[in-house]
Amino acid sequence: VQLQASGGGLVQPGGSLRLSCAASGFTLDDYAIGWFRQAPGKEREFVAAIRWSAYSTDYLDSVKGRFTISRDNAKNTVYLQMNSLKPEDTAVYYCAADPIMTHVPSRVDYWGKGTQVTVSS
Repeated sequence: VQLQASGGGLVQPGGSLRLSCAASGFTLDDYAIGWFRQAPGKEREFVAAIRWSAYSTDYLDSVKGRFTISRDNAKNTVYLQMNSLKPEDTAVYYCAADPIMTHVPSRVDYWGKGTQVTVSS
């Protein structure tokens, strides 16, 4: 199982970034793919997820209306479009895969390496 995350960087408040997560090595129809984030000194928290087969989505309340998760079936890739970014969005963002995708990090089956997102002027 591989989850390859990319797309982080430095952006000014109000700006946008798109994260990508390329998935391989497992049957995507059986899983939800999502993103968690961890800011310095804080616990890892759920951000967004998309179920591959049903195309249902789930979001952290504080990112609703600003972040959009989507998928590309042909590329087995999930995207997190992040708009209107705020300094409090600064964190390491991790791609994750799980059959259920609860919001509890300890219950997630698979993790990718993180990508740093920094929102600062």
